[in-house]
Amino acid sequence: MDEDKALYPPVEPFKAGALGCCPRCGQGKLFDGLLKVKPACSNCGLDYSFADSGDGPVVFVILIVGFIVVGAALWTEVNINPPLWVHFMLWIPLVIVLGLAVTRILKGLLIALQYRNRARPGEIDRG
Repeated sequence: MDEDKALYPPVEPFKAGALGCCPRCGQGKLFDGLLKVKPACSNCGLDYSFADSGDGPVVFVILIVGFIVVGAALWTEVNINPPLWVHFMLWIPLVIVLGLAVTRILKGLLIALQYRNRARPGEIDRG
């Protein structure tokens, strides 16, 4: 991540991450498709090569979506007791849609926070 060549107003990382916007200018798009990060911002030219959210978003997605879906499925089973096919028709699409939506939001948020905090891989101090 190089130093900024121009002055940009501060961008709220939570807003930029949730909307999938550039963490520097807040205008350009961060994603090329659903979850793939673009090579650079089309508005300010920020190189997104620093952006590596790794498995962080997915861990949170599993916990959040799992909690919601398992809780709803248990409530439905106890109170309504539908046949098994109803559970499949309800919960499988919900897991897919929620999983993809929350993954995109959290991936954008973690990339925006990486930019704001100038995060980079750890180094061993051999000094």
